[in-house]
Amino acid sequence: MQVELSAGTVEYTDSGGPGPVVVLVHGLLMDGSLWDGPVADLAADHRCVVPTLPLGAHRHPVRADADLSLPGIARLLGEFLARLDLRDVTLVGVDTGGALVQLLMADGVARVSRVVLGSCEAFDNFPPGLTGKTVVTSGKLSPRLFGLFMQQMRLRAVRRLPIAFGWLTKRGDATTAGWVRPILTDAGIRRDTVRMLRAAGADPGFLREPTERLPAFDRPVLVVWASEDRVMPPEHGKRLAALLPKGKLVEVADSYTLLPLDQPAEFARLIREFTTR
Repeated sequence: MQVELSAGTVEYTDSGGPGPVVVLVHGLLMDGSLWDGPVADLAADHRCVVPTLPLGAHRHPVRADADLSLPGIARLLGEFLARLDLRDVTLVGVDTGGALVQLLMADGVARVSRVVLGSCEAFDNFPPGLTGKTVVTSGKLSPRLFGLFMQQMRLRAVRRLPIAFGWLTKRGDATTAGWVRPILTDAGIRRDTVRMLRAAGADPGFLREPTERLPAFDRPVLVVWASEDRVMPPEHGKRLAALLPKGKLVEVADSYTLLPLDQPAEFARLIREFTTR
């Protein structure tokens, strides 16, 4: 499915159905396929809506004047919720998707009734780990040179390095291989991605001021953190849960940052328990 927003065309999947609405948000250089495992489980009794935002693995280049800063993409996510008229939403984010969700929480977005924050950027952790620092630094290249740099990601051995996806997922290499294809094949996507990375690199403290407003978010929040996370410090999960008036922390074993790839069944179970509580 597709929807036209102010930035351009955004693809999404929608499982339909009358159940609780869950909107699932991916991270940097990822697309909605991040959520395939949990959605296969949750769609039995939830309406799962999964946008692919312009974060580097999207398939439709956005408008040349689109705001591709991370706060700008968070506003685009809010626009997506309004355009589809989604209400009483459980908003779920992992990796940079969790940072986007925090930006909406800080603005008190009315359509959201519950939030799940998986292992994600928080506080001053941006760009996160070797992966984040490498990717954001690569945005200084021209779009053409950035595309040549990303050609290396066709190799599994490179994708498994700590500077790539190696510290983000234990088991999800087949999925990550698909995320790099739009950059390799579409000059417009390379242009968008370089613009987005440069904007992110120019504002590494984008979460600091919104974090100060998170204690005003009075709706239930489940913080789910990978206990073996090597990119998003587990201490940040504890701090986030303590910061939020209705926050609760759950730690998940045998997973890196991308819980939907490494522990899809457990993540789906936690979301279902949370939404039906």
